[in-house]
Amino acid sequence: MELNYYSDFAVRLVNTEQPQRGEDTLTSVEAVRALFGPGQSAARRATEADVTRLRGVRTRLRAVFAAASEGDETRAVDLLNALLMEFPASPQISGHDHLDDAGRPRWHMHLADHPANATAGYAAIACMGLAFHLTDLGVDRLGICQADPCRNAYLDTSTNRSRRYCSDRCATRANVAAYRARKRLENSGRSAEKTQPSNAPGVR
Repeated sequence: MELNYYSDFAVRLVNTEQPQRGEDTLTSVEAVRALFGPGQSAARRATEADVTRLRGVRTRLRAVFAAASEGDETRAVDLLNALLMEFPASPQISGHDHLDDAGRPRWHMHLADHPANATAGYAAIACMGLAFHLTDLGVDRLGICQADPCRNAYLDTSTNRSRRYCSDRCATRANVAAYRARKRLENSGRSAEKTQPSNAPGVR
């Protein structure tokens, strides 16, 4: 499993909150466990305290995406480095579950799961994955959706680095809103022209 895969853990955590809508789905131990997905032993250690802890990590990860989205690469890296220092990961070589056609292990990097609590485990995975994604593809590949009021985090995997929205749905909604705004502006301009007094000379 490539370590870039773990960057999705950061996106999933950040997107449990919709700040402009006042929505938050990270409200229970079950929600914490769901973030990990199946097969993650750290999820079994989750407690109520991890709800609050993970919300704190979420705020800091959103700040990384926001800084990157605003073009402040140094700040994005500094914020992520601070998280990496606080939540260190333990990479290991694994291959016991992945065999090639000859029955030999397909060796790959894996993040070991032996943190103090569920939050430490999740944060270590998310931050390390995001760090590999950032260094491999660039800081400008981290973004915040520009379709109000979404503001979801996303990872840009487009070939031309042109992504501005977290999904096709948000892109469509933003394009429709922009089209309607242009139409309103055009219509208001026509209305203004109709109401202007005529400059033609009067008949005597």
